[in-house]
Amino acid sequence: MKKILLIAIILVFSTVGSAVAKQQAIPETFNNNEIKVADGVQTALFAGGCFWCMEKPFEKLDGVASVVSGYAGGTTVNPTYKNYGQGGHVEVVQISYDSTKVSYDELLNVYWRQVDPTDAGGQFVDRGHSYTTAIFYYGEQQKLQAEASKQALAASGRFEKPVITPIASAPTFYPAEEYHQDYYQKNPIRYAFYRSRSGRDNFLDKTWGKEIKKVKMDKSDLKSRLTPLQYKVTQKDGTEPPFKNEYWDNKQPGIYVDIVSNEPLFSSLDKYKSGTGWPSFTQPLVKENIVEKEDRSFFSVRTEVRSSSGNSHLGHVFTDGPAPTGLRYCMNSAALRFIPVDDLEKEGFEQFMGLFDK
Repeated sequence: MKKILLIAIILVFSTVGSAVAKQQAIPETFNNNEIKVADGVQTALFAGGCFWCMEKPFEKLDGVASVVSGYAGGTTVNPTYKNYGQGGHVEVVQISYDSTKVSYDELLNVYWRQVDPTDAGGQFVDRGHSYTTAIFYYGEQQKLQAEASKQALAASGRFEKPVITPIASAPTFYPAEEYHQDYYQKNPIRYAFYRSRSGRDNFLDKTWGKEIKKVKMDKSDLKSRLTPLQYKVTQKDGTEPPFKNEYWDNKQPGIYVDIVSNEPLFSSLDKYKSGTGWPSFTQPLVKENIVEKEDRSFFSVRTEVRSSSGNSHLGHVFTDGPAPTGLRYCMNSAALRFIPVDDLEKEGFEQFMGLFDK
């Protein structure tokens, strides 16, 4: 009986010791020749411009254990946010992942969809060497996979310019300060404002397709889902009556999306009282979601406005608007759906919440 009890105690301490060892297995810094990770866990290192924007896409993946923002590739030891650029470091994210659940190829696939691999001067609004792209590999297998992935991307014809993202052996990784870790969770409003103004999402939407709630329906489906007026306006280029529509005098803060495709079109921040009886805006919320076409109907020449993905007729744009644009996007309420600020996150448009932060 004593032997059995002694064995049980040894097993308990052995298990606890093993768990502690695994928690301590991932060091604060390491290089290509010193990879010490928990059993079954591998490591990847990517540079993609602002590390705030690179954490969330990887953290969502099943099998990713952690994503840590940091600095790598420079000459100085223990860099900080104040001086990492002076030492030639770039912003990176270090990913620990279970290769039995998510492969390195899958990580590469996610990586390419976060960056502009043709830009040698930085990423989007962030310029300079500190914000350039790079894939840092741990071991020969990662190197081969990264090079094959880069070649496939270059051959895809998706980019007009050459894919120049360098692939190099992983240098020493230095974790960034704690306040940088999971910044999008700790500071959602500031992050959303930065993200919406950085130009990253516009580029990615244009390159890879809009990651929005698209609704693809044929005409019969649309007829069953839309009201007769909504169908007439969006599908038959119709016009609703002035002053007798839903949003002409709406003063609530929020955004307006396409009633068909759900793509974001306009913001209440750019809405003004034009006196025409239709909702009017000085500029689009997301310019890439707007298509302008010449309209010669009704014996005149006007500029029609349609949605990019939904191809819905929205209205027309005129050059008699107020400053700063001098434009009047005169829209039909029937082509729009209004989302109040309080519902933006619930509706999947949390990236615009920062615009309304006072």
